[in-house]
Amino acid sequence: MKMIITNKKELFITPLRAQALDIIEAGILKVLPAAVMKHAVKFDPSAKILSINNMDFDVSKGRIFVIGGGKASGLMAQTLEEIIGPENITGGYVNCIDKNYKTSKIEITRTSHPTPDQAGVFGVEQMLSLKDQYSINEKDLVICLISGGGSALMPSPVEGISLADKQRINDLLIVGGPTIQEINTVRKHISRIKGGRMGKFFSPARVVSLIISDVVGNNLDAIASGPTVPDPTTFSDALDVLTKYNLLAEAPESIVAYLEKGCAGEHEETPKKIDNCHNFIIGDNRAALEAMVLKAKELGFNPYIVTAEQKGDPTEMAKHRAEEILKREYKGHDVILVGGETTPTLPLNHGKGGRNQHYAAISMMALENYPGEWVMASVGTDGSDYLPGIAGAIVDKNTLNAARLKEIEIQPYLDKYDSNTLLERIGNSLVTTGNTGTNVGDVAIYIIRKGTG
Repeated sequence: MKMIITNKKELFITPLRAQALDIIEAGILKVLPAAVMKHAVKFDPSAKILSINNMDFDVSKGRIFVIGGGKASGLMAQTLEEIIGPENITGGYVNCIDKNYKTSKIEITRTSHPTPDQAGVFGVEQMLSLKDQYSINEKDLVICLISGGGSALMPSPVEGISLADKQRINDLLIVGGPTIQEINTVRKHISRIKGGRMGKFFSPARVVSLIISDVVGNNLDAIASGPTVPDPTTFSDALDVLTKYNLLAEAPESIVAYLEKGCAGEHEETPKKIDNCHNFIIGDNRAALEAMVLKAKELGFNPYIVTAEQKGDPTEMAKHRAEEILKREYKGHDVILVGGETTPTLPLNHGKGGRNQHYAAISMMALENYPGEWVMASVGTDGSDYLPGIAGAIVDKNTLNAARLKEIEIQPYLDKYDSNTLLERIGNSLVTTGNTGTNVGDVAIYIIRKGTG
């Protein structure tokens, strides 16, 4: 099996820890672009027919172009060229967080996440330039490769809003507490391509989006802010998000003014209907969890998936799951699996860490009184738990004992959302993977070996 977790030697200090991370690794492997795309996408080079989930697209009289962005888009582009053949692709541009992919017809622009950058803007301009450069028409097919992270990796602010203003509002939204859907509602209404505008731009060409979802519930319009999906939200909804989270005073004036003019009908709304686009989800959190189930069974466990749609505050959800386990609500199961994406609200002067590290640190305390052996791990499938290079964390009773032996006062770290510093001090806790090349949100595992009765 290909190795995803890069610091196993450090973390595999008990058999349960090794098994927990082997199960997580199996889940991530299942949703790598090469696996999901080769399952979903087929191409007949003689008939020039592209099949996606058994739906056929005839390109015998036209050309194929490729655009898109997201944390998985680089591997998606590489795999697509392998499936279709570069000789059957006229041109393409994709934005990703890395450039180390082997493509010959699809150019990959390395861009920034979670804060958008000028390289991302340039990459989007290259994508849009394809239409005029090649006179793209109704006979052509534009394949859009979309995955989690695409909102930040494909910035294209509307006229009058600078990249700096977009960076500012992005940072405010990420730490301010809005859900990903609420964040994307704002993003869509200050973008030239989000909220269906990319798909509409390439009309009358047919646009086919291949999507690896990181969004709870797989809402198409929320994944990468739905560049090829009709947008049900409005300028008024976007302004309401800023109001709800008390961000109006801190938000750049240009953005507030633009949204207010949009509410007054002075700017065109995002499209509510798009006839030329087809959207296919080819990988998601549920697929990762189901692969984890198979691996757990292979290792002799009796697993149970609680949900693939966990959301809310990570502190509250970690305590809730621990309480369920302490109350033996999953009696008969020794592996408990959870997927989704929580949303923290960070305090002022917060420390370092991401939602997975924080979730694990809270769980460590919440499971302190569990009457038996246990291990818990929470990992971002993209390999970055807000901090590049750290995917998440793994904890057990040994972690808690190590903290107390080192006389570490745990609660102040939790209050300050400084889980990375805490777990680094404790040691043997932080999970590293590097850039996995995919993104279907977060996965968490609990192994409870005793006390289940």
